[in-house]
Amino acid sequence: MPFNWLDLTVIAGYIAIMVIVGYYAQKRGQETLEDYFTGSKNLPWWLIGISMVATTFAADTPLAVTGIVASEGIAGNWIWWNFMFSGLITVFLYAKLWKRADVITDVEFINIRYSGKPARILRGFRSLYLAFPINCIILGWVTVGMAKIITVLFGVQNLVIEVGTLNLAGEWVIILIMYLMIGIYIAFSGLWGVIVTDFIQFIIAMGGSILLAWFAVDHIGGLGNLQSELTDMFGTGHHMLSINPLTSPDIAIATALVWVGMMWWASWYPGSEPGGGGYIAQRMFSAKDEKNAVGGTLLFNVAHFALRPWPWILVALVALVVYPNLDDPETGYPLLMLDLLPSGLLGLLAVAFLAAFISTVSTHLNWGASYVVNDFYKPFLKPESEFESKEKAQLHYVRVSRWTTLLMMVAAALVSLMFDTVRGGWEAILSIGAGTGLVYMLRWFWWRINAWSEIAAMAAAATGFGLTKLLGYDDFAQQMIFTTIFATFIWVAVTFLTKPADEETLQSFFDRVKPGGPGWSRFQTTGEQTYSLLPGLSYAAISGASIIAILFGMGEIFFGSGWMGTGAFLLGMGGLWFVVKKI
Repeated sequence: MPFNWLDLTVIAGYIAIMVIVGYYAQKRGQETLEDYFTGSKNLPWWLIGISMVATTFAADTPLAVTGIVASEGIAGNWIWWNFMFSGLITVFLYAKLWKRADVITDVEFINIRYSGKPARILRGFRSLYLAFPINCIILGWVTVGMAKIITVLFGVQNLVIEVGTLNLAGEWVIILIMYLMIGIYIAFSGLWGVIVTDFIQFIIAMGGSILLAWFAVDHIGGLGNLQSELTDMFGTGHHMLSINPLTSPDIAIATALVWVGMMWWASWYPGSEPGGGGYIAQRMFSAKDEKNAVGGTLLFNVAHFALRPWPWILVALVALVVYPNLDDPETGYPLLMLDLLPSGLLGLLAVAFLAAFISTVSTHLNWGASYVVNDFYKPFLKPESEFESKEKAQLHYVRVSRWTTLLMMVAAALVSLMFDTVRGGWEAILSIGAGTGLVYMLRWFWWRINAWSEIAAMAAAATGFGLTKLLGYDDFAQQMIFTTIFATFIWVAVTFLTKPADEETLQSFFDRVKPGGPGWSRFQTTGEQTYSLLPGLSYAAISGASIIAILFGMGEIFFGSGWMGTGAFLLGMGGLWFVVKKI
C-alpha cells in the first residue's frame, strides 16, 4: 500500500464531501421525474458546462490518451479530437432546439417528432438499447481504466479473493464495492447530486492532472530534455510531437481522413452525438433557458478539446520515455503517479481518478435509468393514467427510478468483467454506430425523415458492422467507410419507401421547436420567422479553427517556437472571445 496517513486523509475527505452532497440532494426534493432526471430544469450555464466536462473525464481517458500517444504520437488523439466539429455544431445549431423541445430524455424526442406505431417501436427499443447494452459497454471500458489504476496504485496484481465459488482479482473486488457505493449514492441524489459532484470532481481532477504533468516534466529534466529523449528513441524527423494526422507515418492516410472527414458526422458516440443527445442533451434540458443551454455546451467543448488534453499528453510522453517497454502502455500514467508524487499529492491524484470514475459512472447510471423509466416503463408498462393523481404517479416513477439505477449498477458491473482495453471499447461503439449520425442531424431540419429512417439506420449500422467481419475488414477505417455507406444507403431508401409522420405531428413539432432551414418550409406560415442556419455554421467554423489554433499554439510553446505558439494561442482565444460576444 503506497498511501500514508496524509493520502488516506485526503481520500476520506473527498468521500465525506460526497456524502454531504448526496444528503442535501436528497433533502432538496425529488417529487417528479423532471426533478430527478433534469434537476428541475433550472441550472446555470457554468454548472452544466463543467458537469459535461467532468463526465467526459473518466478514469479511462488519461490512460487511453497515454496508449494513443505511445502508438501514434500526439496526432493519434484525432480519434477523439474530431468530435469537436459535431460538438460545436451542436452548440450553435442544436442546443436551442433541444431546449425548446422541453423533454426529459433525448429518446422522448421521438414522441414529439414522429407518430404512430413506428414511433412507439422506436422509442421502446431505443430506450432499452441505449440503457443496457450500449450504456454497459461504455461503463465496461471506463471500469477497465479504473481497474488498471487500482492495480498499480494498490499493488493488487497477484491478489485473488474467493467469493463463494468465484475467484476474483483484488482490483475487481474493489471495483464492485465502489459500484455498490456509487449506485446507492446516485439512487438517492438524482441528477442535481451528479452535477454538483461533477463540479467538485472537475476542480480536483484538472488540478491533479496539471500537478502530475509538472512533476513528470521536471523528472525528465524539462521539456527540452524530453524532446531530446524522444529524438534518441525515434530518430531525427520523428512525428511524435506533431498534431497533424495527415502527415504522421504512424497513421494510415485512410484512417486520418476517416477521423477528420467522416467520423464526427457519421457515427454515434456518447458525449459527441451528431446533433447532440445522451447525457449532453440531458444537461441542456437542465439549463435555465436557451442561452444557458448554448453557453454551457460551448464551455464544455472549449474545455474538453482546447484546455484539458495537454496535461495528459505531457505525462504520456514522459511515460513513453521512462517506461519504454511496457506490455500495456496505458499503465504508464498511474506508474508515474506512484513513482513521482509525494505524500498528500498521491492521495490527491487518487482522489482525482476516484472522482472521475464516480462522475462518469453516476452520470451513466442516472442517464440509463432515465431511458428505462421515462421512455419504457412509464409509456408502456405503467402509464400515468393508471394512478389516482399525477402526484402519486410521479412519486411512484421516482421510486422506480431509484431501483432501476441499482439494477443498472449490477448490469454494468457484470459487463465490465468482459473488457480488456479502453481503446477497443471506443472503436467498437464507433463502428456499431457508423452511418447513423446523419439521420440524427437531419431529423431536425427535414420533415420527410420518419421513425422508420432511424430504425433502418440503427439496424443497418449493426448489420454493416457484422458484414465487415465476414468480409475480413479488420482495419478500423475500412469498417467505418463500409458501414457508413451501407447504413446511409439503407436508411435513405427506407425514408422514401415509407410514409412520413402525420401532418398534425409535424406541424406541432415545427410550432414547438421552430427549426431553421428550407426543410420545413411547407409548415411555415407566410412571414413567420425561424432562425437562420448560416450564422450558427459560421460560429461553429470559427470556434473549431480557434480550438485547433490553441492546441497547435500550446504544442509550439512546449516544443517549438514560443513566438509562433503564443501568436496561435492568442489568435485562438481571440476567435473564441468573438464568438462568445455573439451568443
